Amino acid sequence: MRRARRAGALALLVLPAALPAQGAVRTDTLWSQALGTHKAVVVYLPPTYARDTARRFPVAYYLHGHWGAETDWTRQGALAATMDSLAAAGGPEMIVVMPDGDDGWYTTWNSLGRYRACMDGPSPGPHAEPRGSYCVPWPKYDDYVARDIVAFVDSTYRTLAERGRRGIAGLSMGGYGAITLALAYPDVFSAAWSHSGFLAPLLLDSAGTAREARSVEELRDRRRGTWYSLGPAFGEDTIGWRARDPVTLLRRARARGAPLPALGLDVGRDDYLLAHSRAFARALDSLGVPHEYAEYPGRHDWAYWRAHLPESAAWLARRIAAP
Repeated sequence: MRRARRAGALALLVLPAALPAQGAVRTDTLWSQALGTHKAVVVYLPPTYARDTARRFPVAYYLHGHWGAETDWTRQGALAATMDSLAAAGGPEMIVVMPDGDDGWYTTWNSLGRYRACMDGPSPGPHAEPRGSYCVPWPKYDDYVARDIVAFVDSTYRTLAERGRRGIAGLSMGGYGAITLALAYPDVFSAAWSHSGFLAPLLLDSAGTAREARSVEELRDRRRGTWYSLGPAFGEDTIGWRARDPVTLLRRARARGAPLPALGLDVGRDDYLLAHSRAFARALDSLGVPHEYAEYPGRHDWAYWRAHLPESAAWLARRIAAP
């Protein structure tokens, strides 16, 4: 397993003595045909976006985690300040888009019959979002991001609307989403980074040993706190789970000759999903797929993700904003 040691290359974001020029953060609302409802999306516009009205920009999409929201990366992750610092240090500027992914796992769900129960029943998680947008009649969260949101952003902002100028990243559930969306939509995204991702869905990690689940009952028992979304999203049998496994999606992409995205991932050594990143990195090694992988001190929390956001942002910028 290769572990990338990139302290020098990724230490781009040293705050300058002067306050860096600031970008703008705004919230838009769009209609999603894939979900059948209106959704909110937070957009960061880089410092020169308003000044240079002839310029077009690459776009990075940042996905939130389970129980998260489209505002997480700006409110808890300090994304705007990080991107401003990247630009002040001479790094390429990017538009950053942060969609509302609910607890949808950024996939087309295996069960489409939960809408009325969601609207009528008790709130399944700690959500402040109105049920009218959280409960969706057509949970196709992959098409929602890769088609609806990308089309909205390209038609609303001055983007470089091509695969090579789009990247995607995310944390936890969003790390899973970033990798799987890039593999499933190679015409849309050219690079993907996962922070602490749920990258081996069938993996059970207990007492330091990791193995794949033999039945959906094992998965349900281990994932009780999130089963209300995982069950309908991934399915009530291991076939549905296997179909949504990132390694399965990677093998399918290779079999059809699709271009593979640049891939990177990191995880904290005290993260409860550590085994997931290690398993995915081993699979990439065994398949001969180039990637970057790093483990750092840290847990599954915002202290860790804030600390390592600059690395994924700089990594994406080098790939989608290169001349």
